[in-house]
Amino acid sequence: MSASPTLPATPTLSLRDDTFDATNLTAYHLYALASPNRLRLAAMEAARQKIVAFDDLPATSLADLPALAAGTLLGQAGWARLRLGLAGGATPLLPAPLYRTGDEATYLRLHHELVSGEEALAYTLPLPAPATDIVSLFAAPGSLVQWLQQVHGPSARLLPQTSALLAGLLHQRGPSAAPRQLYLSLADHELTAVVLGAQVEFCNAFTVSTAEDVTYYTILVMQELGLNPDQDTVTIWGELTSDSATFALLSTYVRNLRFGTRPFGLQYFYYLNEVADYRHFDLFSLAFCE
Repeated sequence: MSASPTLPATPTLSLRDDTFDATNLTAYHLYALASPNRLRLAAMEAARQKIVAFDDLPATSLADLPALAAGTLLGQAGWARLRLGLAGGATPLLPAPLYRTGDEATYLRLHHELVSGEEALAYTLPLPAPATDIVSLFAAPGSLVQWLQQVHGPSARLLPQTSALLAGLLHQRGPSAAPRQLYLSLADHELTAVVLGAQVEFCNAFTVSTAEDVTYYTILVMQELGLNPDQDTVTIWGELTSDSATFALLSTYVRNLRFGTRPFGLQYFYYLNEVADYRHFDLFSLAFCE
């Protein structure tokens, strides 16, 4: 790759607030985001709505996640609430009024062919207005679905990474109407683009391997949705830096390019200061998923 859009492979990172009590997991919510080669975890103290633990770990595959979880926070039972987001797969969106329970595989088949051992699942994202009620369709290894229920029971919920991102963006924007804007999230060679206006107007993920890929898809989406690269603001989160090849190239085509911030409404412990605010937005946004 001539100009990788992501940072070098992230080393294992484990941060803990001094107040985190691993012997009292009922006081915390656990948020986990898994991709085929990465597992990120964040524990939030429910009483203070404060993130107090964070892990960034290498992984192999989603099917192997139960084995990997044994030595992590995800393998410990007893959390008051658990949300596990899955990244890296097809996630078609469907207006809630068109969704019928039991037809998940039929809907998903238009975008993804289920392989042996996979299950088709749906997640309904609670959004601020009925006009934006969305059901996300996604696939997950059946072994992972079974393991999650066996270990964590009814406190656990499985959903796609895209739903977490949408929940965070809508929470960040608030209930008032805002100008149409493009939001980008870049991680694990995948670029997710979301356009929000009065409702969710566009949401799609693109496989990328170079800075040119990221720039091409960004401009393509702006052109298709009638946004102006010289005038409209584009906000980006994820695995890049201000001096990266991706940011440099993208900023030559998008005049008002800016980094996003962490989700509003949560507190973050001191040790997270060593992690850039525009990273892990999707992980922390799991806090807004029912």
